[in-house]
Amino acid sequence: MIIDGIDVRIDRKKIKNMHLYVKPPDGTVSVSAPMRMSNIAIERFVRSKITWVKKQQEHFVQQPRQAPRQYVSGETLYLWGKQYFLQVDYGNRYSLTLSGNAATLTVRPNSTTAQRENFVREWYRELLKEEITRTLPKWETATGLKCNSWHTKYMTSKWGTCNISKRKIWLNLQLAQKPMECLEYIILHELAHLKVRNHNAAFAALLDKHMPFWREVKKRLNGQTLDSWEGTESREDEQVGQTGA
Repeated sequence: MIIDGIDVRIDRKKIKNMHLYVKPPDGTVSVSAPMRMSNIAIERFVRSKITWVKKQQEHFVQQPRQAPRQYVSGETLYLWGKQYFLQVDYGNRYSLTLSGNAATLTVRPNSTTAQRENFVREWYRELLKEEITRTLPKWETATGLKCNSWHTKYMTSKWGTCNISKRKIWLNLQLAQKPMECLEYIILHELAHLKVRNHNAAFAALLDKHMPFWREVKKRLNGQTLDSWEGTESREDEQVGQTGA
């Protein structure tokens, strides 16, 4: 559907409300709508949010991004918000060690960029899993909300996601690059969805209760320089009393 010159993808699902997304890296627009929702009602909803859509698209265009990494000496690497300068050495085994502000990445001779990236991602995964294991129980105790399982996942459009019915949480592998408080905010955010499905006033109040400064953390998380493959989607919802036009 083309609305005000913007290509909008429509995904009809077994849901009650409409959700409007603007996704990185290029501001792609999509709407999740109830199965029987008419095109007229969907178009009306999008047009009511068109100023917001264009603002979000402009945000993605202007957001600073790093060039795709080649994993060679001189590039930067981040862990828990701290910047390290990459030094690549060669050996029989892959390894990554930190000292001061230097990150020494040992790779096999003739290794490809993809092989180096896969190793670094798994290095991030292990560190992230260690921190989640330490941090998640603290927030479960504080909120009284407990997930049945959690997983790490490489995601390009969300910092975290939650399957409410199965009480299962996924956390973005890229969180290992961000300050520790960002991970804590996302953990709290996803746990809160186990009680409040939508990003409404009750949801915000729950976050306010347990992390009064969460808005500052969210702004910090979404305002940092991104890798070429990073980003978080923007979303607007509409409560729908009934399906149809």
